[in-house]
Amino acid sequence: MNNFGEKVGFIWSVADLLRGPYRPNQYKDVMLPLTVLRRLDCVLEPTKEKVLERLRSLQGSKVKNVEPILCKVSGMPFYNISRFTFERLKGDPNNIAANLTHYIKGFSDRAREIIEQFGFEEHIAKLDKANRLFLIVSRFREIDLHPDKVSNIEMGYIFEELIRRFNEASNEEAGDHFTPREVIRFMVNLIFMPDSEVLTTRGIVKTLYDPACGTGGMLSVSEEYLRELNPDASLEVFGQDYNAQAYAICGSDMMIKGQDINHITFGDSFTDDYFPSQHFDYMLANPPFGVEWKPEEDHIRRERDEQGFGGRFGAGLPRINDGSLLFLQHMISKMKDRKEGGTRLAIVFNGSPLFTGSAGSGESEIRRWIFENDWLEAIVALPDQLFYNTGIYTYLWIVTNRKERRRKGKIQLVNATSFFKKMRKSLGQKRHETCEDQRDDITRLYGEFGEGEYVRIFDNTDFGYHRITVERLLKLNFTVDKERVTRMEQASAFKKLATSKKRKDIKAAQKEITEGLTLQKAIISALYGLAPKGVVKNRDDFAEMMKVCFKETGIKIPTPLFKAILRALSERDETADICTDSKGNPEPDPELRDYENIPLKQDIEEYFRREVLLHVPDAWIDRSKTKVGYEINFNRYFYKYIPPRPLEEIEVDLRLIEQDIADMLAIVTKP
Repeated sequence: MNNFGEKVGFIWSVADLLRGPYRPNQYKDVMLPLTVLRRLDCVLEPTKEKVLERLRSLQGSKVKNVEPILCKVSGMPFYNISRFTFERLKGDPNNIAANLTHYIKGFSDRAREIIEQFGFEEHIAKLDKANRLFLIVSRFREIDLHPDKVSNIEMGYIFEELIRRFNEASNEEAGDHFTPREVIRFMVNLIFMPDSEVLTTRGIVKTLYDPACGTGGMLSVSEEYLRELNPDASLEVFGQDYNAQAYAICGSDMMIKGQDINHITFGDSFTDDYFPSQHFDYMLANPPFGVEWKPEEDHIRRERDEQGFGGRFGAGLPRINDGSLLFLQHMISKMKDRKEGGTRLAIVFNGSPLFTGSAGSGESEIRRWIFENDWLEAIVALPDQLFYNTGIYTYLWIVTNRKERRRKGKIQLVNATSFFKKMRKSLGQKRHETCEDQRDDITRLYGEFGEGEYVRIFDNTDFGYHRITVERLLKLNFTVDKERVTRMEQASAFKKLATSKKRKDIKAAQKEITEGLTLQKAIISALYGLAPKGVVKNRDDFAEMMKVCFKETGIKIPTPLFKAILRALSERDETADICTDSKGNPEPDPELRDYENIPLKQDIEEYFRREVLLHVPDAWIDRSKTKVGYEINFNRYFYKYIPPRPLEEIEVDLRLIEQDIADMLAIVTKP
């Protein structure tokens, strides 16, 4: 790394010139686009004059599309036809605003589209009016960002650190835009490792996609990894992000590295997928944790309802406050057919996608779809405090539709939570990092595919279960007394009798309310006529008594109200008769209803006899409600029992504490 900290420090110091016209949370709106512009300026400087000369030679010719020609001259997938550079901008302080605007408009079309996403042009006039524009551009001219002095990977680190600092200063979430490079390197290790032989083939071309690419860290690191492995290999990277500033940085970075800038797109991957029919060899993603997908809900639900499994979200929809599993479904829809080589992908999740949602829920159905298709290859638990914006534990899922023979039908869990070292200085909430040796150790454990202290291997079905509904008989007694009548009076169906919806016609409303109050009193009076019957232990008998009672008093009761009254006058009673439906079948008691999760590998009947009937003989299974679910309680599989200390040791400690307290009290109370 060539004076990385010095360059970041210099750019950070230039931000001090913004004090006054800008607040700290606005500094990045100026500093980040200027950093990109200066980098592009340095990249194009060697060919700048040649491009201008070639452009002049084409004027008046029949060539309509000059872009391919000028890109060839610049040696990059972009160029700039403005006569200005940062050096020349510095030479004309009186016209700095107009010249800088002209310079930005001089970029080739696609490059300009990317740069415009920074929204920087709206700040030019403001900076000029505050007499800051020329000073800042002049200072940026002093930093050398030429590719021979600042490598692409170093430039990525500069962007990363600047974003972290600016967002930390404004209390924003830096981690929304990038992932620590050592985490990306680890992810790349795991998806590329099984393909090392293929990837070293001369002239091999592969594709990689990130649907939440942020500033492009995953794309950059993947490209660097493959170049180190095989200089003759080519990795075409694709990315999409809906944060304009992050997208602009990513697009600029990919331009500089010679990637096809049409492969980096701006927009929401869920509602505006720019690669709907494309499939990729590899995919990586670190989607935002716990972000609700309410803004995209209508589009996603419509696609699910209209296309089912022919779309991206046929397996199910997670709860609205966390769209993580939507990203995974989106990525799975872009896996290549196994006959075409298949796909490997890695995605970072928090713990929620492992177990949130019971059987039949959206999350469980998505997991079931993935497990039953045998796509989940491994889950690696990463150390906590590894990311800039959260200190929680995270989990890396490896998903593929081309498992090795030994991995078919299996899922590997790797507990890498202890594979880290403390950082000398924390960065946001990032206090831990994984060094190269530790990443190699985890990769080795993953590749060996053998059980041990940090590795467990399971069948796919080990994580599945049947969720059965256990019902018990409904037994009720009935009577009319003060307590139960009071309960009836609180029932909504009964209270509605004394209300009216006729808001505009006051007289009609008052009449309706009066009639309702009269009916309420009549019902109560009639029911008290049943009080002498005492406690009745058969529902049908008591219901018949109520019907006769109401008929004799001339009260007409609608069915919903009748049921509400019957319910209010009841209480559970084990000695009462069983309640039955209209067909004579026993009714279940909703309040005694229970659920049991039975592993798929266990026999339901055997489990039910052993764990339920032994304790509750009248229970039965409502088979129409049985569901299959999947979940992974990761920590359970690596739990280590730590026995409590011997009582003798605890007693010694307590006596010492008591003595310390006595000594302190003696000092305080000493005359």
